[in-house]
Amino acid sequence: MSLTLDLAGRVAVVTGGTRGVGAGIARAFLQAGAEVVVCARRPPDTPVTADGRYARYYPLDLRRPDAVRDFFPTVAADHGRLDCLVNNAGGSPYRPLGSTAAERHARVVELNLIAPLTASLAAYDVMREQPDGGSVLMIGSVSGTRPSPGTAAYGAAKAGLDHLARTMAVEWAPKVRVNTLVLGMARTELTTLHYGDADGVAAVEATVPLGRLAEPAEIGDACVFLASGRAGYVSGASLLVHGGGERPAFLDAATVNHPKEP
Repeated sequence: MSLTLDLAGRVAVVTGGTRGVGAGIARAFLQAGAEVVVCARRPPDTPVTADGRYARYYPLDLRRPDAVRDFFPTVAADHGRLDCLVNNAGGSPYRPLGSTAAERHARVVELNLIAPLTASLAAYDVMREQPDGGSVLMIGSVSGTRPSPGTAAYGAAKAGLDHLARTMAVEWAPKVRVNTLVLGMARTELTTLHYGDADGVAAVEATVPLGRLAEPAEIGDACVFLASGRAGYVSGASLLVHGGGERPAFLDAATVNHPKEP
């Protein structure tokens, strides 16, 4: 039996939805029939499209709380409703903790934790007035579940984001469901910047049990499922979208030979 996820007539906002994983999420919602709004500080190089349909772009700096609070009522007024917010915008440069002042790390926390909190609160004010409520999705990271050298503030923010979502799910039930997708490594326009040339990417892929990086479309499909009625009883959950995680380093470092299973 096929699983049909039809979001026709629904309106979804994807922050940072103009490229990379965010654009993949936006395309998945378009393919499911939703009206999609993407927001970022700069417009996409090319429109975000899927199946002949376009995502509408709104300029928005998520670090400006007043602009964020004005944005969501505007979307609801323009489109008639607001059904899903995907808090995708985020990221961090490589920055060891001792290399710079705490204020620089705080800006990473602001983008990856405070901005999603601000957006979620503004979206909730709209969704709670709707008869069928809505759904909020946090795009988390495995960096928030393990040590994250070089991106410690980012990892701490993502850990906080997952906890925030669990609390929102309790406080905002039953009108608004809130869930987190805990992402591993994904293939985007910046893959070679992060992991080097083709050999470097292949070496990184070999550390993933499924043997490859995630495609943005696969992350989008998981978002569509969590936003759909098929996940109507799923709230406060953390969905691991990481290809099986990371092979423990000690397995490669150990010198003991273990017999294979027959």
